[in-house]
Amino acid sequence: MPIFNVQNKAAPFEPVSDNFNDVLNFAVANSNGAGRYVSADEALQNSDIYSVVMQLAGDLATINFRANNNPRMDAFIDNPSATSNGHSFWTAVFAQLLLAGESFVYRWRNVNGVDLRWEALRPSQVQAFLLSDGSGLIYNLSFDEPDIGLMEAVPASDLLHFRLLSKNGGMTAISPLSALANELNIKNANNKLTLDALNQAVTAPGVLKVNKGGLLNANEKAARSREFMKQQSISNGGPIVLDDLEDYTKLEVQSNVAQLLSQTDWTAKQIAKVYGIPDTFVNGQGDQQSSVDQITGMYVKALNRYAQSAVSELNIKCRADFEADLWPVIDPMGSNFASSAQAMAKGGIIDNTQAVWLLKNTGYLPDDMPDAKPKPAPQVV
Repeated sequence: MPIFNVQNKAAPFEPVSDNFNDVLNFAVANSNGAGRYVSADEALQNSDIYSVVMQLAGDLATINFRANNNPRMDAFIDNPSATSNGHSFWTAVFAQLLLAGESFVYRWRNVNGVDLRWEALRPSQVQAFLLSDGSGLIYNLSFDEPDIGLMEAVPASDLLHFRLLSKNGGMTAISPLSALANELNIKNANNKLTLDALNQAVTAPGVLKVNKGGLLNANEKAARSREFMKQQSISNGGPIVLDDLEDYTKLEVQSNVAQLLSQTDWTAKQIAKVYGIPDTFVNGQGDQQSSVDQITGMYVKALNRYAQSAVSELNIKCRADFEADLWPVIDPMGSNFASSAQAMAKGGIIDNTQAVWLLKNTGYLPDDMPDAKPKPAPQVV
């Protein structure tokens, strides 16, 4: 339990946020500039956001985080949760990081400080405070379990606090979605406008022109329209019978409505830009001039940025030399690594024995694979 330095009857700690007044949570500004709190469920209802978060969080969970000087932590981090498997746990943690800009993991430890299990917490369950002397952060945690309830004055060493972009020196972070407030509002309005246009196109199937219509009053025109629609529904798709004084023209969806539907894709590019990945991973199109290697390189750089935020926090809190191995994401089948090993062996950088060792060490070749027998030298006649 930390010691508070209380002077002049000041509070021992004060809330920490971007402006030191707002409670930490996942906030997205709306069109008039006022902040509103939204849940992950609401954000993930946007298909583009769901696609980006699902891909990034899944790939970040696939990365091998290795503790080089701590064998126990190296094995523990692969499956730290008691309620889910390791991949699901880290996918949820990184998904929260991508949505809120920060995520929290509480470390359940024994009296000797050995980690027993980790529990992911929602931002709404955590309140961060700054000690009065500025020496560190302290947290109030609210657990869903009734037996635990509220846990106050939790030291920073007991909580993993992963953070992205910050405006207060890295103490807390802001949500990447805060940069998409206008785009999301525009897309919501665009979706509503598109649905209204389609509904109107369906409810107004055509125009019934009655010649000499000036002889009919408004009530007679409305009655004739209802009677015509009734006869059309009774015909069940059959031919429409008109007399010489009537002319029917079927409406079509105008070209501007089709253009409106095509404009709903531009927000996907904005979402991809905010998360720093090529928009090809969102809508499947993107820059047709970019090669596969260029697109992959941009995506790997984005993954490494998010992975390093986790590596830095793990190194400080767990006192281990962590590193992120991105090869399982970059080359899941191992074919690119095998080609590189073959090229290095062919170029004389390594010999064949070293190339085989590299392929076995990465799991591309089984460890019990027998060694290749050297080919007999050709006989000179």
